[in-house]
Amino acid sequence: MSDALVVHVNRDELHGLAVPDSFEAGESFDVVLVNHGESTHVHLHLDDALSEQAALEAPNHHVEGGSERRVRVTRTAEGSARGNLKVVTAYGATTRLVAVHLTEPMYPDDGVEVGEELTTPAPRDDGGDEAGTGTLPVGPIVVAGGLVLALAVGTAAVVESSVAVVAAVGIGLVALGVVAATLIVGP
Repeated sequence: MSDALVVHVNRDELHGLAVPDSFEAGESFDVVLVNHGESTHVHLHLDDALSEQAALEAPNHHVEGGSERRVRVTRTAEGSARGNLKVVTAYGATTRLVAVHLTEPMYPDDGVEVGEELTTPAPRDDGGDEAGTGTLPVGPIVVAGGLVLALAVGTAAVVESSVAVVAAVGIGLVALGVVAATLIVGP
């Protein structure tokens, strides 16, 4: 099976077409329009049987002289089909048919191998990361929270202001929340 259907345009004569008699594909493929002469337009058409299994990216193509153009035929369904691809130039004056057989797509049966080391979970490391952060003991966190709370209450008592009391209570609540979270979740 080939991956491209080659159509020669203007090779032997103006608006001449040279196409293979038949073409077989199991996957999407390209129609390669090779223009050997003057610039021309080429029209491609899949018949009804092929249209149930594949689609052209566009039917009309301008091919510059001395160049080639690839047109993608994309498989749209699984299964097989037989039909004709019509290739036309010179506004219908030159028409050729290629018998196309779309076979079942060939997918290799390459299973994915999983290494034995990937089937077991990795050991858990609770000792910290490479930067040396490790886990913190709960004691210093509780002491720091108590100091922040004592400082806030002391400041409120010295300043004797309602704003300072509210601020002290807010700071104290935040400190207690940090301590509680540390005790519940852990460092």
